[in-house]
Amino acid sequence: MRNLPTRQHTGQQRRNAKLAPTPANRRAAQRALAQAFASFTQVAGSLEQSYEKLQAEVERLRMELERANSDLTRSLEDNTRVRRDLSRTLEGLPCGVIALGATGAIRIINPEARRLLMLREDWTPGSSQPLPECLSAFLSDVAASDSSAVGEFTLASAEQKIFVAVTKTRLSAGGQAGEDTVLIVRDVTEEKRIAAEREASRRVSALAELSALLAHEIRNPLGSLELFAGLIADATAGLPDARQWVNHLQAGLRGLAATVNNVLSFHSEPSPSLTPTNLERLLRETTDFLKPLAQQRSMQVTLISRIGEVRIAADPHRLQQVFFNLSLNAFRAMPAGGALFIRMDWAAEGQGHKVQIDFEDHGTGIQQEHVAKLFRPGFSTTPGSPGLGLTVCKTVVEQHNGTIAVKSAPGRGSTFSVFFPTLGGV
Repeated sequence: MRNLPTRQHTGQQRRNAKLAPTPANRRAAQRALAQAFASFTQVAGSLEQSYEKLQAEVERLRMELERANSDLTRSLEDNTRVRRDLSRTLEGLPCGVIALGATGAIRIINPEARRLLMLREDWTPGSSQPLPECLSAFLSDVAASDSSAVGEFTLASAEQKIFVAVTKTRLSAGGQAGEDTVLIVRDVTEEKRIAAEREASRRVSALAELSALLAHEIRNPLGSLELFAGLIADATAGLPDARQWVNHLQAGLRGLAATVNNVLSFHSEPSPSLTPTNLERLLRETTDFLKPLAQQRSMQVTLISRIGEVRIAADPHRLQQVFFNLSLNAFRAMPAGGALFIRMDWAAEGQGHKVQIDFEDHGTGIQQEHVAKLFRPGFSTTPGSPGLGLTVCKTVVEQHNGTIAVKSAPGRGSTFSVFFPTLGGV
């Protein structure tokens, strides 16, 4: 016999029967679930698309950021390189550069400006150190001028004196107060020196032209005076008292002739025309020509020839002028009673086949520091002398393919030696 359900069991079954879905409910639930899945899928797809777009935008932004960073890095490198190049350029400029801020404080000063203004190496712009006195005075002078080309200033120290030209430029247009300013400082010391030398050269050239003109005007009547003095000497040969005065007259005229010839030789005489010349005969003629000068000064002149007659290529008149100048210098260097020895001999070995002529005096000698300057135009140790004699000697000797040298000792006298190549034979 089957067991009959109890009341409790029967109630549970009724509840289960109420909860069991019907086919209609099941289909509705399936449709709702399908719709939910469709909505979820649609939203998920939309989210996936948005995510992909977001990723693409992030990638684009990352690449743009990389490009921007790269450009910025390159710009910084370029900026650093430009600043470095500008700094090197500023340091290497041959002119001084000073940059002043709106308040007048120094922002930049390059090495050349430091050198020109003679600043200490330990001073730097923008430091708490006060401005050096020379720089402060310089800036005050520059600030007093409103023009762009400020002008020239003299910067002096115990060691040197510098002339500088300053140009002032404002960095912005309009010329308003309070703008940054750049000062360009140039060293014009050499330019001023060259200008002074050019002006001195111009004056010397003008003086040379005038001197040559006067020398030409003097030489012609001087030649006549020498001729007349010779005629008077012949006419008074038997009158000792008159002869003495004639000797003085001839000596003065020959000294004046030497000065005139020196001026003409230095400034306007053309190159000499060289011909075979008997050197010993020329020296004897020069010695005879010098005797009135020697007698006037109570001196003696002696020619000593150890080789006899020798021929060289020479312009006799020019060469005689050299001998006369060297002898006249010897007379000036000796006191009364002195003697000049003119010696002609072969040059020592190593000089080639040359003849040597020494002009030896026992006068005051020449200071060693003056020896190197003897042949410079205008240099003379004798007051009132134009300082052209030895310069003319050197020029004429070199025109004859020769050389000239000097040995001297203060208080013991001097020896001027002239060397000429020979033609060979008599």
